[in-house]
Amino acid sequence: MFTLPRSRKRGTTALLVCIAALGTGALSSADAETVATVNGVDIDSAVVDLYLTNRTQQAAADATPAQRKAAVQELTDLYLLTTQDSAKAFQDDPQIRAQIELQTRGVVAQAVAADYIAKNPATDEEILAEYQNQMKLAPPMQFKARHILVESQATAQHLITQLDGGADFAELAKANSTGPTGPNGGDLGWFSPEQMVKPFSDAVAALDDGAHTSEPVQTQFGWHVILREESRENQPPTLESVRDVIKQRIEQTKFQGYIQQLRTQVADSN
Repeated sequence: MFTLPRSRKRGTTALLVCIAALGTGALSSADAETVATVNGVDIDSAVVDLYLTNRTQQAAADATPAQRKAAVQELTDLYLLTTQDSAKAFQDDPQIRAQIELQTRGVVAQAVAADYIAKNPATDEEILAEYQNQMKLAPPMQFKARHILVESQATAQHLITQLDGGADFAELAKANSTGPTGPNGGDLGWFSPEQMVKPFSDAVAALDDGAHTSEPVQTQFGWHVILREESRENQPPTLESVRDVIKQRIEQTKFQGYIQQLRTQVADSN
């Protein structure tokens, strides 16, 4: 199994996700044409197109005439509300001013971030180096196993005694396991060691194919009896199959570094 490390910079990652969602949907105001006028305020085509993109989750150019007509009507209603005399009073409300400020900053920040990423893309060399590094970290083996989860060590030991006497593992799991795989005979399918908590994966790795644990294994979930059914060499994915994931990861890291650089500059100037 190939797993890229998760970013701990949740705020930065969320910002990148927003950028990806926007894609090329935004248009330059220079390309805009007036579509409708409401109380002296123009609704231009760039606003309609962006509204359509966000509303339909597809390119504005792919919108049907009916979708575009509906978007214009909804925007007309929006402009009608915001051009009323009563709306002007709300413009001075501190909370609304704060919301407008935040939204404005967010849109501009997305544009700045998208520009930075476009000018600092992941190179082929960086992608290959990261792929090779992840291949070195990937576990060499995968395992197919079953387990029985119970609440006490004594219960687990009793089950092991039954297995030693020839009892069927899957049937014992169905009858005794408190875990979600119990009804399926404790079947966990194929997994890599890092997908399981360490005491569990260590116990599986120490077994031979076809063998069950001779002692109960304790984790934070309870006590386990484990049967290792099969094992196989881990088959790494091809570079092309994970290129996009690696590319995004590298660009996120670059952008996080840029944000940290800006923070340092601010701290040094204070």
